Amino acid sequence: METLPLGWVRKLVRQAIREDVGPGDVTTLAVVPANARARAMFVAREPIVVAGLPVVRIVFEILSRRVRMEELVKDGQRAEAGQPIAVVEGPARPILTGERVALNYLKRLCGIATLTALFVKKVEGLNVQILDTRKTTPGSRILEKYAVRCGGGRNHRMGLYDMVVIKDNHLAALRDAKPHPVVVAVRKARERWPNLLIEVEAEDLDQVRWAVEAGADWIMLDNMDLETLREAVRIIDGRAKIEASGGVTLDTVRSIAECGVDYI
Repeated sequence: METLPLGWVRKLVRQAIREDVGPGDVTTLAVVPANARARAMFVAREPIVVAGLPVVRIVFEILSRRVRMEELVKDGQRAEAGQPIAVVEGPARPILTGERVALNYLKRLCGIATLTALFVKKVEGLNVQILDTRKTTPGSRILEKYAVRCGGGRNHRMGLYDMVVIKDNHLAALRDAKPHPVVVAVRKARERWPNLLIEVEAEDLDQVRWAVEAGADWIMLDNMDLETLREAVRIIDGRAKIEASGGVTLDTVRSIAECGVDYI
């Protein structure tokens, strides 16, 4: 798997530990002897795609350098129900103090990776890629997008800075522009950011036609039914990458993919 920016992850994990532990883990400090040792195992309770083990390692490294962790599987690999995925061993106090922060990260990232893998499996054999969105937990975007990659998906833009995406609210601000808001928006974006990809969100076939005319690199087909999707693909005819968005579930994703889009 692609590696995480560990320096950034450490800062995030330190904040999570401060939030949970505060001035001290009062229960562990009162009940557990300072010299007690422990061995703890992380076990999958159901079939999963693993993601987040490097984050777990950082949790325990921050709390105690004497805690040792062994990864029994790697991020991006599958684990069956009942299968151990990692073991930590060392002083009992930091293991008990860190277990909830470690589990919170591990469970959330495994959940994202596992669900992503289900979507990827649904479109197997078709020339389409599953993308993520910017609808991430504030502060945890890099981790959650990493989990998408662990599940076989692909990252869309990381933020507002690395790709132009012209959406309905942008077009509303240009509603009186001629010959059409889409054309003017694409032209302005191309002039300001000539090296960035430009995507246009289209809500109907008229906007699709204008987006093609404007020379958009990507066209996002937003909440279109299957018949409209197929017609939009016909209109675009390979002149832009095509993304379908909205109304995507495990039950609908393959039918959407079969319309001929590049990304979902």
